[in-house]
Amino acid sequence: MNKRLLAMVLTLSTWCVRAETYRIVGTGQTKCYDNRSVIASPRPGQPFYGQDAQHPGTPPSYQLSADGLTVQDNTTGLTWQRSPDTNGDGALTRRDKLTLAQAQALPAKLNAARFGGFSDWRLPTIKELYSLIVFSGVDPSGPGVESARLTPFIATNYFTFAYGDTRQGERLIDSQYASSTKYVGQSFQGYAKLFGVNFADGRIKGYDLLMPGGGREKTFFVQCVRGNAQYGQNDFNDNGDDTITDRATGLMWSKADSSKGLNWEAALAWVQARNAGNYLGHNDWRLPNAKELQSIVDYTRSPDTTGSPAIHPLFRCSQITNENGQADYPFYWSSTTHASLMAGGNAVYIAFGRAAGWPTGMSGQGGGSGRGGPGRGGLPSGGPGGPRPDRPGGGPPDSDRPGSGSVSYHFSDVHGAGAQRSDPKTGDPTRFPHGRGPQGDVIRIYNHVRLVRGG
Repeated sequence: MNKRLLAMVLTLSTWCVRAETYRIVGTGQTKCYDNRSVIASPRPGQPFYGQDAQHPGTPPSYQLSADGLTVQDNTTGLTWQRSPDTNGDGALTRRDKLTLAQAQALPAKLNAARFGGFSDWRLPTIKELYSLIVFSGVDPSGPGVESARLTPFIATNYFTFAYGDTRQGERLIDSQYASSTKYVGQSFQGYAKLFGVNFADGRIKGYDLLMPGGGREKTFFVQCVRGNAQYGQNDFNDNGDDTITDRATGLMWSKADSSKGLNWEAALAWVQARNAGNYLGHNDWRLPNAKELQSIVDYTRSPDTTGSPAIHPLFRCSQITNENGQADYPFYWSSTTHASLMAGGNAVYIAFGRAAGWPTGMSGQGGGSGRGGPGRGGLPSGGPGGPRPDRPGGGPPDSDRPGSGSVSYHFSDVHGAGAQRSDPKTGDPTRFPHGRGPQGDVIRIYNHVRLVRGG
């Protein structure tokens, strides 16, 4: 074989190895935000430049089947059930929700019936399920909110969706969809967890499979999938220059992170500064959007089971000391705003360490104000020096602080490494000594950054 032919063969083989197996669909976010409100699109060098809406990525492209039963995603190669209406009565209610065992049995029933003309249905992985999320949605964060004022985090012009039925005792946000991905860790009560996507409030969480008290199984909406079996399977290559390419998606990542916590505005500015310095030989780095960042989570890893962050060991991940004094790994900012009826004061992050909180062990009760928790502040846990980005929150809060009464708080990995939640873009984390929300989600505000380019 002559040298020219050998070079052609090597080039072709390299191209085949690096061929993309799936594309990450854009988040659908079209508005730009500052720390609170919608703003005009910033220009390079200005504050808040480089956020999600300025790098829209590949737009969603769906096709409804002629029988109205399925939806083809032309970008990912996945085909979905159009509706989680499991009892077939044409209405989407809590009666359609299934336990994990029932969800695991559903694909066989669909395949036996050749639902939609197919016999290869399966439960979606958490990465497959998250491919459907769109961040044009509105988080129902306030009390007394009516669903008519809200926009869910899924394309309702193609998929059937319903909020939780408050008349039947559900919360408005009770629209959690089951994946096939179990968390490798457990709750502080020892319950197993299943990762799911909540298309009502725009989050990934690890949900306890037993409800508080352990007497009743958690139920979910279930929407099965078929098609591209390689979706979500990473193919990382260490490029030998402190960058890592995921050959499955075509995205290039920085091997190291920012090594420090930053608020959201500072995180965007930090990326601009790296580009100005041609960091690692490139000047087109971005803060990844929520779906790009979630694509590199390794859901087989966690601090409590593998002693590592939920990411491939090729990546370097800063170690932090968490609010309970434990060695842990950071939350990482995305470029995506988590909009609510209160505008755009929160941004999406992915937890590569414990997605921790301060639950009380009582149903619906957690740490701080907002989204249902009983706590209302307390003394700053950061001490007189204020917030410490290297030690988020400053230290474990005490249950006898002012405002906490006699409630006993338990620091716990409430939602699992690999969860997607959101933090205020700016502020003082010590104002949230017992976190925020029904399970006391810890609030850090100073989160880390990992760079991405391409796509």
